[in-house]
Amino acid sequence: MDSNPHSPCHLRLLSPPSFVFFLSATSTPSSSSPSPLFFTSIFHPFSGSPGLFALGSRVVMTNQANMVISDAKSGLTRAIAVALSESFSPQLVSQYFTRKKLLKKLESYGNDAGINAFLDSMRASSPTRRSSDAEHQDSWTLRHPSALSMFEEIMDASKGKQIVVFLDYDGTLSPIVDDPDRAFMTSEMREAVRDVAKLFPTAIVSGRCRAKVYNFVKLSELYYAGSHGMDIKGPAKGHRKGNQTVLCQPARKFLPMIDEVYKCLIEKIEHIPGAKVENNKFCLSVHYRCVEEKRWGELADQVKSVIKDYQQLRLSQGRKVLEIRPTIKWDKGNALEFLLESLGYAETNDVFPVYIGDDRTDEDAFKVLRNRGQGIGILVSKSPKETNAPYTLKEPSEVMQFLKGLVEWKKRGCPCPCPCPCPY
Repeated sequence: MDSNPHSPCHLRLLSPPSFVFFLSATSTPSSSSPSPLFFTSIFHPFSGSPGLFALGSRVVMTNQANMVISDAKSGLTRAIAVALSESFSPQLVSQYFTRKKLLKKLESYGNDAGINAFLDSMRASSPTRRSSDAEHQDSWTLRHPSALSMFEEIMDASKGKQIVVFLDYDGTLSPIVDDPDRAFMTSEMREAVRDVAKLFPTAIVSGRCRAKVYNFVKLSELYYAGSHGMDIKGPAKGHRKGNQTVLCQPARKFLPMIDEVYKCLIEKIEHIPGAKVENNKFCLSVHYRCVEEKRWGELADQVKSVIKDYQQLRLSQGRKVLEIRPTIKWDKGNALEFLLESLGYAETNDVFPVYIGDDRTDEDAFKVLRNRGQGIGILVSKSPKETNAPYTLKEPSEVMQFLKGLVEWKKRGCPCPCPCPCPY
């Protein structure tokens, strides 16, 4: 367990059999004073005793059924329903720690890791695994409320600041589909993104090859960060089509190695029905969405046999996809920071980044926002999962609704700085 008391995922066992569960966190660190606000609910799972709440280093006792926590810096007010004994079960506690352990195994996965642990992680991250406990769903929704229901409060927190929008592609702007080459966004979604980009700096941050995601989106006025942020291009001056300037390609030296591994993987897995290797230029994706689960172990074994000789590559996991990337410290969080710096918002408090994504790789960006104490992360998910994002949306249709809401909010008034002429 995390021993840092200021960690947003901090859990402590105060005295058996009491459990500490993280209900809500609103980070408020600044460059001069890193003092994140964390809030936990502590309860006895069997006695139904009153809740205890840890705020910072203090523990407070309360009999209230609901509390409202305000963050003075961001202006966000969060209503928290206090979970007492009936809200969780020992089975849920067991499920929580088992899943966390499995996911941590994958994060620390090395070329010598056991195939069984790896296979467990593949199953653990399968989007078809959903909690059957309705109370678990309700508790998760309380901790990560809908960005639509909290829209006005989010907008209030952004007043006087420049909103910058970051969007994942697959599962966020387009539905997750069996064939990754057919993950098309709707024309209505494209128009929603176009309208947002007229008003706010907007970037697509995807694990896909930058050229491929551009061909899906087809909007030249956006920033594009492909290959998990390892290939970034900005819009041409004046929003002209084409003639874009390369901003960042930190993994360029790995291109020959990645191409070599790609060819080898194609040969290794061609006999496994449904398996597909996608070359995203600076990283590779091995899709197993259409592979029978009984053959996942065989697929994992083949992937492991290829990359074991490439110590400069690492393996991570998304939604039924294995990602092979260079070992450099660069991810979607780094891409977000790079883009904010490129836009001139590296050392300012007058920016409000909004990052929307559905994948485990988006957690790096959510974590950056949490640590900066700026803006918000929004996870796109119908089912409970561990996340650093304080808010959620269920599916791409709700993402589109949120984006349209941003435009309508701007029409009602223009309280935040705008780098381009506002048509409203």
